[in-house]
Amino acid sequence: MNQLEGKVAIVTGAGKGLGRAFAVDLAKQGAKVVIVTRKDIEGLKKTYEEILSVGSESLWFQVDVTRTEDLNRMVAETIKMFGRIDILVNNAALIPVRKAFNDISPEEFGQVLSTNVMGAWLSTCAVFPSMKEQSKGKIINIASETFFTGSHGFVHYVASKGGVVGVTRALAAELGPFNICVNVVAVGFTETEAGSALVGGDVTKYDVSRTPLARLGQPGDVVGMVSFLASDAADFITGQTVLVNGGRFMH
Repeated sequence: MNQLEGKVAIVTGAGKGLGRAFAVDLAKQGAKVVIVTRKDIEGLKKTYEEILSVGSESLWFQVDVTRTEDLNRMVAETIKMFGRIDILVNNAALIPVRKAFNDISPEEFGQVLSTNVMGAWLSTCAVFPSMKEQSKGKIINIASETFFTGSHGFVHYVASKGGVVGVTRALAAELGPFNICVNVVAVGFTETEAGSALVGGDVTKYDVSRTPLARLGQPGDVVGMVSFLASDAADFITGQTVLVNGGRFMH
């Protein structure tokens, strides 16, 4: 029996990259998976087809995680179709263009925080009533190694991922009495569309000499931790941040 058999998961930002990888792996583990994105609808349809191809069930929606009406519709349709929500993976994120800290406009800084931090909080608020009613739930927030290391030209993004860690710890304390676990997977540089864009489209430019495992991370390196934290095997783990980064930064 797969470790997530009978579970229902929602993955935000599932149109490509890590979001797609998380969604498909959760499906392989037996979960029914609801996938959403704000703008990459064609990519979301491809994720949907991949989920179906591994023998699972799925729904997809266009959702802006900063809009409560979108999130409430997502939850209502998920419960209408599948009857419950067991897992939420808050993967949706805005990855901005690198700029010197004093060249970033207040509007851009706020937009990054809104999507990356407030979006995870609002998504959690949306699924909470269902998880509370069934007295169990797993919420996995996706952060970044950059919170621990800093990153030139990325002060808005680094701040947002630090916010994700902070929100996770606060939610873990507040939701624990309802048997809802909230954890963070902080990802190192990974070979995805977003990762490639950060190094000018050529991932071989990324220096792996400081990574003990001496290679680039792949989406498949990250999915196992997300599926584990979503499973019953992680029922006594909450408020934690796990780095999946080949040992480049140790925490």
